[in-house]
Amino acid sequence: GIISEKYEGYVFRITGGADKQGFPMKQGILGNSRVKLLLNRGAVGYQAWRGRTGERNRKSVRGCIVGSDISVLNLIIMKKGKDELEGVTDKQQPRRLGPKRAANIKKLFDLSNDDDVRKYVIRREVKTHSKAPKIQRLVTPVTRQRRRRRVAQIKARRVAGKDQRALYYTQVARRRQVATLRSKATASRVKTATEAKKN
Repeated sequence: GIISEKYEGYVFRITGGADKQGFPMKQGILGNSRVKLLLNRGAVGYQAWRGRTGERNRKSVRGCIVGSDISVLNLIIMKKGKDELEGVTDKQQPRRLGPKRAANIKKLFDLSNDDDVRKYVIRREVKTHSKAPKIQRLVTPVTRQRRRRRVAQIKARRVAGKDQRALYYTQVARRRQVATLRSKATASRVKTATEAKKN
């Protein structure tokens, strides 16, 4: 093959790379030269921690066509060849960390809702002890109780609001009635006083 005979039968996909000066290859730039583009934070060639939120910056990146100035190529094995590659295909490389979210742990071990997720957390050994992640979105009796309490509080507020609204409108109606009676009494007094003056 072009690279070496030990890679015979292998099919690789190029996912990236860098030239001799360290400028990364960027997908979509159809050339083997270097260009300056206006990039957002987090894009290839512009680190996410640099700049401010929403800020764009003009950065040098290299085209995605492989040339003689490329020093590093990032590859993914799409198809395995006949020979094993030392350190790549000749051994299993397990994931260092297991899942952290409760739903993902359930999915990994095919657990039901009755099983205790905390017993299935993948622990890893360090020098003197073992470590396990804190399970996220874990549903325990305490969280259920808090949820019930929150729902009960919302219902109680709704009922109290209805009662207060009803009380308020009855008070408004009573005051309106009293004001109407007062205005009628005032009008009748004025009428009797004017009639008495005429007589």
